Amino acid sequence: MVYGLQRILAFLILIAVLPLIGLIALLNLLLNGRPVFYCAGRLGKNKCSIVIYKFRTMKENASLPEDVLAGQEVKVYGKLRNDPRLNFMGKFLRRFSLDELPQLWNVVRGDMALIGPRPIVLEEDLIYGRYSDILHSIPPGLTGLWQVSGRCLTTYHRRIAINLYYIKHRSLKLDLWIIYKTVWAVLGGKGAF
Repeated sequence: MVYGLQRILAFLILIAVLPLIGLIALLNLLLNGRPVFYCAGRLGKNKCSIVIYKFRTMKENASLPEDVLAGQEVKVYGKLRNDPRLNFMGKFLRRFSLDELPQLWNVVRGDMALIGPRPIVLEEDLIYGRYSDILHSIPPGLTGLWQVSGRCLTTYHRRIAINLYYIKHRSLKLDLWIIYKTVWAVLGGKGAF
């Protein structure tokens, strides 16, 4: 899908979900305090630095558990299934990907696309290895083939393979299929944690 069209579509979706974003922001403020949003540096297209926006889902000053099993789980999947750092609303927001709604603004700004590989931190780029340049040849996406293919239930290396497949086979038909599948993946909450 043409990126200009994705930006327009993201703007229309953003307007439609603005009341939901306002409600989540208010609840997050009342239940978890400030800050309501989480801003983080990521790698964008051609490895340019971008700042992405999300709802904060973790407790203030939370740190990763130091046990070996947690370390292995993060290494294989990129996340913890039962993350003790999540705040009161965090698990719910992540399960239904509501924490990522503010990234619609990233798409409108042109930092991200609606569809593409998820934006990563600089340290993760080492895992991409020789595929790094290919994976950063397009803007990162709010959703993508990986997100509708098992999400966090797939290993990190499988995630890379899925993203490479998407980049090599991009088409309007595939993008429309991903958007359709994203709706059902979000509503079902399967594979998100």
